[in-house]
Amino acid sequence: MVQLNKPRIGFFGKMNAGKSALINALTGQQVSVVSGEPGTTTDPVKKTFELLGIGPVELIDTAGVDDPSQLGRQRVARTQQTLDQVDLAVLVFTGNWDAQDQALLNTCQTRNIPFFLVQNKTDLPFTPVEIKGADVIAFTCKKPDTALLLQAIAKHLTKSAYAPDVILDDYVQAGEEVVLVIPIDGSAPQGRLILPQVQTIRNLLDIGAVAVCVKDSELRAYLAGHTPKLVVTDSQAFKQVSAVVPTHIPLTSFSILFSRLKGDFEAYLQGTPAINRLQDGDKILMLESCNHTVNKCDDIGRVKIPAWLQAFTGKKLQFTTVSNLDPLPEDLGSFKLAIQCGGCMVTRTQILRRLEKLKQAGVPVSNYGMSIAWCNGIFERVTEIFRKRKI
Repeated sequence: MVQLNKPRIGFFGKMNAGKSALINALTGQQVSVVSGEPGTTTDPVKKTFELLGIGPVELIDTAGVDDPSQLGRQRVARTQQTLDQVDLAVLVFTGNWDAQDQALLNTCQTRNIPFFLVQNKTDLPFTPVEIKGADVIAFTCKKPDTALLLQAIAKHLTKSAYAPDVILDDYVQAGEEVVLVIPIDGSAPQGRLILPQVQTIRNLLDIGAVAVCVKDSELRAYLAGHTPKLVVTDSQAFKQVSAVVPTHIPLTSFSILFSRLKGDFEAYLQGTPAINRLQDGDKILMLESCNHTVNKCDDIGRVKIPAWLQAFTGKKLQFTTVSNLDPLPEDLGSFKLAIQCGGCMVTRTQILRRLEKLKQAGVPVSNYGMSIAWCNGIFERVTEIFRKRKI
């Protein structure tokens, strides 16, 4: 088992609440610039920190939610976006609790974001604040009790945010053989494997299983003398690989493995059949949760899947792409389907929050691998083994 992503812990509050100083005290480093001048922190500042008992986490300092400057609206918008992406929110305030502090708390509760409160600068005269249903920690950077702060982080950070990730642990056992089909084509990075392939190999090594890597052109010859427990392929090669792998050998893809690991597998299962209901002019939202150089001919999310969907449905469809963790379109309800990539570069929390917004808007959701499998008529086959075994 491997920890694929660092949990994100964000510090939020009004300007001059001492968020930057608190992070510096916690890490013992000058992570953020500290100044009495309001609005010192503009864009989010990130720092990786080793938290005992949890492992590496990413601490995020954010701009004040009450920034009145000319660029304040944009800064506050970035802070709100960051709030949607964290596994734990530390809400920092000083002095009296006010409406802006309460609004932050309400947002966390509405979006189901784990949080606790820090009443900062308690070296100055202050009145202890009690908030019903929330833990409040008194803190001062003059004499920082970082142990108390670390205990609160460990208490409120959900275990799923940092527990070792499961890819094939619930299906493959030690000594069993898994064949990984890795096409080497124009979309393959030079001199290396893509992250889901590397992480799957590492997971199989941790299990004690045998990982065999072959190109799609070598698969037929290899299977002539071997019967593996499972074949995992790049989803783009589904058509060729499914024709080669005998039906008695289970088959799936890296993207489908990650639909369980990072996404909402059941929602994808239910949402993918919406492909059959698409009509001319329908809008499809493509969610690629990373930044990469776009190859106009080979790009999976921008070129190949749109082409396959239109060929399968016989409909002329409209596609909108959202990269990385950029905001979703405001007119979510106008989309007939959203298709999420495997999400190897982001956390499960970030994908689930995004999917929740889509589900609330009534938009069916699918996954790259599942959508490709549907268009190739092998959806049932490549999801079958995981319908019976859930993480």
